[in-house]
Amino acid sequence: MTNKTKSIIIIFALLVLVMPINGAVLALDNTQTQRQLEQELQDIEKQITELEQQLKQTQGEKKTLTNKINQLKNQQAGLRLQIKATSIKIKDLDTKISVTETSIDQSLKKIERLKNQLSSQLSLVNQKDHELLFLTFFAKGGLSEYFTELENYSNLLENLNLILTETKTTKIELEKQQTIYGVQQTDAKNLLSLKTIQEQALRGKLSEQTTLLQETKGKESNYQSTLNDTKQRAAQIRNRIYELFNVGKQITFGDAVVMAEWIAKLTGIKPAFLLAVLTQESNLGKNVGTCNRLGDPPTKSWKVVMKPDRDQKPFLTITKELGLDPDITPVSCPLRDKNGKQFGWGGAMGPAQFIPSTWMGYKNKVSSITGKTPANPWDIRDAFTASAIKLTGDGANGTDKGHWNAAMKYFAGSINLKYRFYADNVLELTKQYEEDMADLKK
Repeated sequence: MTNKTKSIIIIFALLVLVMPINGAVLALDNTQTQRQLEQELQDIEKQITELEQQLKQTQGEKKTLTNKINQLKNQQAGLRLQIKATSIKIKDLDTKISVTETSIDQSLKKIERLKNQLSSQLSLVNQKDHELLFLTFFAKGGLSEYFTELENYSNLLENLNLILTETKTTKIELEKQQTIYGVQQTDAKNLLSLKTIQEQALRGKLSEQTTLLQETKGKESNYQSTLNDTKQRAAQIRNRIYELFNVGKQITFGDAVVMAEWIAKLTGIKPAFLLAVLTQESNLGKNVGTCNRLGDPPTKSWKVVMKPDRDQKPFLTITKELGLDPDITPVSCPLRDKNGKQFGWGGAMGPAQFIPSTWMGYKNKVSSITGKTPANPWDIRDAFTASAIKLTGDGANGTDKGHWNAAMKYFAGSINLKYRFYADNVLELTKQYEEDMADLKK
């Protein structure tokens, strides 16, 4: 045995010994990380439950400045924990997505390799087929040579069948992996949206606390005076700006209430609930309406951010009917993680955030209520109406349960407890708006 041969054997032996160990270590690391994340998530969810119980208790107590501040602080603490929990879920999902992407890549490479093997095997079968035909007529080695070649031919066919079976199995596995990947992508998009909403809610609670302390100067007497001065409170509400992105103008909260009440009479939707959903939808942050604007780079064009086979053609139809330039009409951008990786697609339009393909199924219904044709997703009244139609169709029946279910479907297309914060927050906003609307009528 030569030195070169010895070296090859040694290297091969080392590879055989080392590779399983490394794989085991990696698997162990992933398992440990998974368990740590799950444990951390459980701890956070326990803290959230405890805070919710404390909040229910303080909300039932007498309205004092101290209690109100405590409520806001508990809400802030709860929101911080919610954000942390969502971040953990995103981190865990990122790992799973990475594993799935690797599996898909390996399956694609395997299929390509099997295709090459299949091509090679077919060539051999074809060659052997001709050889057998030749031996049938001109065999010099007699029957022995013929049957030997026939056996070789049979082995080739068996190998060919094995390759075909493996290719089929790999393709089925690839389809499963791609399905999982699609679900993971949707999940990541929803979790990123949820985190944005949670961060927005936290900023709102911090701002509310600051404003409260400024108005009362930290004195109980000033707080009680503000509570009793309903006229002053109503004036503040009327002056509050209800911001809707992508519409080019702002309306006051009072105007929004009037519009919601008008639509409620026509659709049966609860005005405060409708306002709550639209507030949450239109305040998702920088991803709302920040693509396809005048001056935006080509990477933000509707041709890039919208799902081609689903939304691009409907978008062109909608803008053409409305006389809008499709190249400068704002739509939402796709969501991206901290590394800039895109999840899902953008293209949602106006205050109600309907994607073009969804809007096409609602525009005639909107027109039948408003009397205006064609319906415009960037028009506040039409957006309100479309949301009301969808929410009532999804079960918004005036009850908390109905509202919760409808909000979940509005956000995720189904009821999924992973995203329950969205619906929970909508119900909280609904109660706040009910109080504000009651004050407006005093």
